[in-house]
Amino acid sequence: MTNSINSVFQRIGTIEHRFGLKTGKGSDFSSQLSMAQEQAEKNLQQTTDANKMIGVIQDAARQHGVDPCLAVAVAKAESGLSATAISPAGAVGVMQLMPETAAAMGVKNIYDLRQNIDGGVRYLRQMLDAFGGDTEKAMAAYNAGPDAVIRYGNVPPYKETQDYVARVKTLY
Repeated sequence: MTNSINSVFQRIGTIEHRFGLKTGKGSDFSSQLSMAQEQAEKNLQQTTDANKMIGVIQDAARQHGVDPCLAVAVAKAESGLSATAISPAGAVGVMQLMPETAAAMGVKNIYDLRQNIDGGVRYLRQMLDAFGGDTEKAMAAYNAGPDAVIRYGNVPPYKETQDYVARVKTLY
């Protein structure tokens, strides 16, 4: 693919030179093509990375008896599948684990992609177990904490949590 694009650049350079236009990668059209190529390559890499990450999430979900689609939906809602996400509250990584939750799940390095995902999926499993398999309550507990769900007997009346549950349900 890169060879084909390079030959297009060469041909454009030849045409620009022939008509006395500014040539090379600095020319408007060549620059636009070059930027488009770079963006396409970046998008392809991000897609590949996201697909690998989804595979890791699905593997962890199967290992811990969680619906892989639910685990992926939670990860997407939490971080948009960003391994480097850090929330203002201090939640870290793809699964947006709080340091205390990570420690409780036995996660040694919260910044390690596989450990973060494994800890998040195990925590999701705990929330599903704690709420009798009720995915809505489990999602709310993942976001607001199990005590809030117990206190209200359902999804707490917090806008953030209600929006979060709705977002995960849409992604699920």
